[in-house]
Amino acid sequence: MKGKILILDDNKSVLTALEMLLQTEFSDVFTLRNPNSLLATIQQHQIDVVLLDMNFKAGINTGNEGFYWLHQIQKLDPTISVVMITAYGDVALAVKAVKEGAFDFILKPWDNSKLKSTLHASLEHRKLKVENAKLVTSSSLLKQELNQAFQSIIGQSQPMKDVMEMVKKVAATDANIFINGENGTGKELIAREIHRYSKRRNEIMLSVDIGSLSESLFESELFGHTKGSFTDAREDRTGKFETADRGTLFLDEIGNLPLSLQAKLLTSLQNRTIVKLGSNTPVPINIRLISATNRDLNEMIKQGLFREDLFYRINTISLELPPLRERGNDVLLLAEFYLHKYRAKYDKPGIKIGQKAGDKLLKYSWPGNVRELQHCIEKAVILADTNVLTEKCFDLNGPGSIQKMDFQNMTIEEMELEMIQASIEKEKGNMSAVAKKLGITRPTLYKKLKKLDD
Repeated sequence: MKGKILILDDNKSVLTALEMLLQTEFSDVFTLRNPNSLLATIQQHQIDVVLLDMNFKAGINTGNEGFYWLHQIQKLDPTISVVMITAYGDVALAVKAVKEGAFDFILKPWDNSKLKSTLHASLEHRKLKVENAKLVTSSSLLKQELNQAFQSIIGQSQPMKDVMEMVKKVAATDANIFINGENGTGKELIAREIHRYSKRRNEIMLSVDIGSLSESLFESELFGHTKGSFTDAREDRTGKFETADRGTLFLDEIGNLPLSLQAKLLTSLQNRTIVKLGSNTPVPINIRLISATNRDLNEMIKQGLFREDLFYRINTISLELPPLRERGNDVLLLAEFYLHKYRAKYDKPGIKIGQKAGDKLLKYSWPGNVRELQHCIEKAVILADTNVLTEKCFDLNGPGSIQKMDFQNMTIEEMELEMIQASIEKEKGNMSAVAKKLGITRPTLYKKLKKLDD
C-alpha cells in the first residue's frame, strides 16, 4: 500500500512539479491551491500524508496559516502525517511546526531524493500511528473481555459430553460455527470454549449482541465510521469486525437481524472486507465467526425472514445446545456452582441445599434454562433465614404464575426479572414479542437481562 498524499501550496508550478514527482511514489496524489476545502478533501479521500505550505498569501511570512491548518488536521485525525514545505528563511517557523506536531519539513527548492525519503518515512509513521490506535482500542476491549469472570462449562450429562466433544473437534479449524439453543442455555459460554481451544486463542474474542443494536447503529458498531460521517460522529471509530481482526467474532442473537441488514453482513463475510460509514475504502478482515440464536432459522427462511445464503455462510458447522431439562443431574451441579458463588457474594458461607429441595430442582422443567436456575439460587440465598435451603425456598411456579408471586418479599428488580422470565416463557423466546408485551424496546429488554445477570 503506497498511501495517499495531499499537497497544499498556492503556487501552481510547485503543485505541478510535486504531482509529477510523486505520482509513482503514492497510490493517489491530490493537490489544492486553496486550503478552504482541505479538511473535506482529507475526509473524502482518506488522506495519509499532507504536504503543507507554511504561507498562502504573497508577502506574508508569519506561518500563521500553516500553523492553523496543521492544528485543524490534527483535530480531524491525529494519525495523519503532516510535512511542512517552506522557504529557507522560514526554517525557524518550520522547526516550531515540528515541535507542535508536524512530522518534518522540506525546504524550497527541494532535493528530490531527500523529499521522497522524508515522505516515505512520514507514510510509515502514519501507518504506525494507525496501528497503535487500533491496538489501544483492542487493548481496551480485551481488558473488558478479560475482566469478565471466566466460567468453564459445567456438566457431566451425555448431551453436554456430546457437545463438548464436537467443540474440541471443530475448534481447531477456522470454520464458521452456528450455535442454536433456547434462551439461557449458555451459547456464549460455548463460543468462548471454542475460542479457547482454537488457534486464535491468543487473540481477542469479541461478543456482539445483535438483538440490542438498533438499525441506525448496526453499521457503525460492526464496521466503524469516519469522523463526520453522521451527526454524532465526532471522531473516527473502529468497528467490532476490524477490532477482532485475527481473532474471533461472536454474533449473538443473529436471528433478530432485520432483513435490510442481513445483505450488508453477507457482503462483508463473502468479501472478507468491511467498509466504514463515510468511507469508500475496503478494509480487509481476518476473523473466525461464531453466530448464535434461540430462533428456528430454517422456519424463518421459509417465512422469508432470514436470507438462505447468509444462513449457509454462517452455518458451516452447527451445534445444538440441549435445554437444562434434558441434562439430568447437571441441574444439581449447576445449582452447587451458583450456590458457592452467592454464598460468597452475600456472606452466607454455611448455606446448603436440602435433599427435598434438590429433588424439587430436578423435577422442574426450567423453561428459562441455566439463567433461570442462576437467578433462582441467588434469590433463595438472599431470602434464606436458615443454613438449609428447603423446598419452600424455591418458588417454581412456571409460566403464567405472575399473579401468584409473593411481592411482599421481593425487590423491584426481582419482580421485574420474574415478569421478564414469565413473558419469555409465554412467547417461547421471541424477544421482540416479549418487549412489545412488556411495553419496552428490545434494546431496553436486553439491557435489563444483562443487568440482572451481573
